[in-house]
Amino acid sequence: MPADVMLAAPIESIGSPQLWTVTVAVLLGLLALDFAITRRPHDVPMREAVGWTVFYLALPVAFGFLVWWLYGSGPSVEFFTGWVVEKSLSVDNLFVFMLLLAAFAVPPQLAQRVLLYGIVGALVLRAIFIAAGAAVISAGSWAFLLFGGILLVTAVKVLRDAAKGHEHEVAIDSMRSVRLLRRLMPVTTEYHGSKLTVREAGRRALTPVALVVVAVFMTDVVFAVDSVPAVYGVTSDPYIVFATNAFALLGLRALYFVLRNALSKLRHLNHGLGIILAFIGVKLVLHWAHTVWAWVPDVPTPLSLVVILAVLGTVTATSLLANRRDDRAAVAAAAATGGTGAGETDADDREDVRVG
Repeated sequence: MPADVMLAAPIESIGSPQLWTVTVAVLLGLLALDFAITRRPHDVPMREAVGWTVFYLALPVAFGFLVWWLYGSGPSVEFFTGWVVEKSLSVDNLFVFMLLLAAFAVPPQLAQRVLLYGIVGALVLRAIFIAAGAAVISAGSWAFLLFGGILLVTAVKVLRDAAKGHEHEVAIDSMRSVRLLRRLMPVTTEYHGSKLTVREAGRRALTPVALVVVAVFMTDVVFAVDSVPAVYGVTSDPYIVFATNAFALLGLRALYFVLRNALSKLRHLNHGLGIILAFIGVKLVLHWAHTVWAWVPDVPTPLSLVVILAVLGTVTATSLLANRRDDRAAVAAAAATGGTGAGETDADDREDVRVG
């Protein structure tokens, strides 16, 4: 059958109406559970965060093996590969979320509710982008070339920023969505728990929580543009694409509190993400070429999983080694100059105490 005829046919998917219904019901149940957990504002201790992170890591693993049992190894490997891609990209999301929470001075006890609002918004956006992506893929083989081009352009930008040492930056005053909200409604200067709006001086006003939720939601739009084409580079099944996104996003609330002190130490993560996006972009372009010229190789999904895991493992190891090297250099520098400096500092401290 010619490639154009195959692509004009409906996309094959394991997602029957019953499976979609069960999946959405389970997803809504998990979100309801998360909202119940965050109903009482509190700073999340590490033990609680680790427990929920393990739970949300175990769920996709169990789901992947269930898919293997019901539908075979092919869809299961596609799910695991797509989930690893989405999970690695979602960790990059956490960098921006962390900066947004700091920029808006969100109290620690409200952080998880703000993150949960952002996750719900991200899920809605991903569902829209996934549906649009499926429609584009059904239209013809050029969709793979389009998605590949998007990922290659994004990869070049990510790698260029990583090479220049550019960090994520958040400028609240330059965000159009925040400026628009401030024009439309008054904004309180203080947080009022997790409320989005309150009545103040006889009129409805937004709280800072509403502003940060909108800011998180708008950054989710940017992330969706990259992540949805990336997972479509692994599988063309809309159900598996949605499942990988859902499982990757659900655990972000807890993962944030586990990684908030370690995120800055993954200094080479952007290098790895750039390489992964470039690899998937090339894979999509090759897949498009394969539909036109059969002799062009098509990268198998198991090989994609191996490459992605190898890249993530490598950048994690190099980040840890670089951190260890800097720590040793700092200790050596302190030892070389620390004798005199430490004594002067101690003397200054004692003088300050006497003056006080």
